[in-house]
Amino acid sequence: MPRLLAFPVALVAALVPLGALQPPVTLRPLQPTLFAAPGSLVNALADVDGDGDLDLFVGFNGTPNRLYRNDGGTFAEVAADAGLADARATRAAAFGDMDADGDPDLLLGFAPGAGSALRLMRNEGGRFTDVTVTAALQLEAGAVRQPVWVDVDADGDLDLFVAFRDRANMLFRNDGGRFTDIAAAVGLDDARRSVGAVWADLDADGDLDVIVGNMDGDANGVFRNDGGRFTDVADAWGLAWGGRTPREATHGTVRPCVADVDGDGRLDVITANYGPPGLFLARDEGRWLDAGTAWGMAVDGRYDSCALADLDHDGRLDLYLNGTVTQGRNWPDYLYRQVDGRFVNVIPEVLAAIPADHGVQWADLDGNGTADLALTGQGPHTVFANVLPADVARRSLQVRVLDARGRATRAGAEVRVYAAGTRRLLATRLVDAGSGYDAQSDVAVHIGLPEGGRVDVEVTWPSAGTRAVTRRAGVAVNGRDVLEVRTR
Repeated sequence: MPRLLAFPVALVAALVPLGALQPPVTLRPLQPTLFAAPGSLVNALADVDGDGDLDLFVGFNGTPNRLYRNDGGTFAEVAADAGLADARATRAAAFGDMDADGDPDLLLGFAPGAGSALRLMRNEGGRFTDVTVTAALQLEAGAVRQPVWVDVDADGDLDLFVAFRDRANMLFRNDGGRFTDIAAAVGLDDARRSVGAVWADLDADGDLDVIVGNMDGDANGVFRNDGGRFTDVADAWGLAWGGRTPREATHGTVRPCVADVDGDGRLDVITANYGPPGLFLARDEGRWLDAGTAWGMAVDGRYDSCALADLDHDGRLDLYLNGTVTQGRNWPDYLYRQVDGRFVNVIPEVLAAIPADHGVQWADLDGNGTADLALTGQGPHTVFANVLPADVARRSLQVRVLDARGRATRAGAEVRVYAAGTRRLLATRLVDAGSGYDAQSDVAVHIGLPEGGRVDVEVTWPSAGTRAVTRRAGVAVNGRDVLEVRTR
């Protein structure tokens, strides 16, 4: 076991500014006495109690799971009262409003053992009730990895995709709160050793595709959605190996991520690998440019997760790559700041020394307009507040994408922000459709911006072969308000 790191409450991790227009970034540990228990695997975020701020679920490796209720940036642990203090090794967690009643439910995935490998917890006003059996999600065997709530069939409710390390992946169609596995019928019953998965409209044809990261030398799957049936196009699109060595048994992709890294409005692919991580920039339809080496991030290692956010509000996405902890070694984490078309590692030594692995999330946890950082690992499951100057912190926007009835069923929707009254693109972001390590959060999209004032917001919802666009003009940028956009 690696040595657990103790760090003082007053620790401040100051990152040196790079470039005249980039402010310094300070990461300050938030409630380190509370967030101290070791042995965590997965973390996910949602407003569980409907009070307007994000609560944090943390799954542990055999000790009781924790739910941290957020009250204005101050957290309290409430898992037992909420019915979520399972002591089984919890490998996966996904928040999603599966019953469309307005609050986020929670799907848990466990390591192999006694009892169902999946557990569906329905949210009833901040307390959770086990509805696994009535939902027909009881599964007696399976090494669960990535679950994703996503409306695959465009019928208005959230279906459930689950990737497994030891059995064929599953896609559960939601029919009024009861679930039926249709993976074999639609071409998603991939039996390779899967870990991560993320959904997005990669080819911009109006439906959601899925990238599945596979381990132990297996190629990745990139499943193109053609009217509800899926075809693996990973080889044709150049994404089969994600930047790692092909067919190398010790290499694999743990976590694929999708984001507009280079700011051109198209969706790029990032892979956290056992082996060098990958960056693939979208070019023409069905073609990606392998840019990991050119961007300075193709450093051989053992990575569990990728997580992107604009940590300094310059309008460009930055990247946290989480190294794993295995066989007594703490593989390095990297905090890559985007500078002039490259990633520059700016992780401070004290943060790099924490034996974090698996879970990493960016979200505004303290309500000051910046993206804060939450990590899990064999060491303490730390939370760092991202402290920017007040005027810079206000240069951000949060967009909550809902359906026409005000329900959060739009995982995979695209949010683009333009300078007001123009088509000058400032940012492109995605609604979470499997971004965390074996996790999915139900959160507003956080968008840092290089300028304040007003912007135009455009939300694209890929559904049933169409790309429905909803626009909101003249939105004020102030770092505090959450803009709700209801899509068709």
